[in-house]
Amino acid sequence: MHRCHACKLAGVTSIKAEIHHGLDQQQEAVLFLIKNRESAKVSTLDEYKVGLTAGDALCVAVDATLQKHALKLGGSSTNSVGAVSAVLRITGRYGEDVLDRTLSIAEKAWGRSKESWDGMLIGGLALFLSRHGDDIDDDVLAQKMQKEGLAGYWRAKVLTVSSNGGYNNSGTGSRESACYQLVRDAWNKGRKAGNRI
Repeated sequence: MHRCHACKLAGVTSIKAEIHHGLDQQQEAVLFLIKNRESAKVSTLDEYKVGLTAGDALCVAVDATLQKHALKLGGSSTNSVGAVSAVLRITGRYGEDVLDRTLSIAEKAWGRSKESWDGMLIGGLALFLSRHGDDIDDDVLAQKMQKEGLAGYWRAKVLTVSSNGGYNNSGTGSRESACYQLVRDAWNKGRKAGNRI
């Protein structure tokens, strides 16, 4: 009915539609569930692209920050971040400044590789910066993280810590929390107790 009315307003004389007559409310509800379960959910990347086209503030901020780092969103390579949800979540929760610092530190610490843009790694690093960023020297943090190993090592360590041998904490949030703890540990290494986070 909405499309039909929109077509009338736009002067369109024909429209494709599926029409169901004589259904009661329960039958309509069942049909609604069936149709919505059959339809494919739009991917987060597609939502981002549509949001960017529509001028959505979050998507525009993400795009500007990624361009600053010569990165694209979607796909996994040295020049693209596949962790679409993580990038949107970081920017939405903590702001584009935290995303900018996160990407800079990740590249300084781990180099420019697809592993450097792993969602749980950048998510944990962003969480750390959102909590302690005012007290952190980005270059020092990157050096300390680099001494611990490359992104592949960090990823394996995060998975080990977050799974605790496979008994608990298997969600994305717990993996980001595990990375946060590892970033905090790297920062605290060699610091006196009074200067630790």
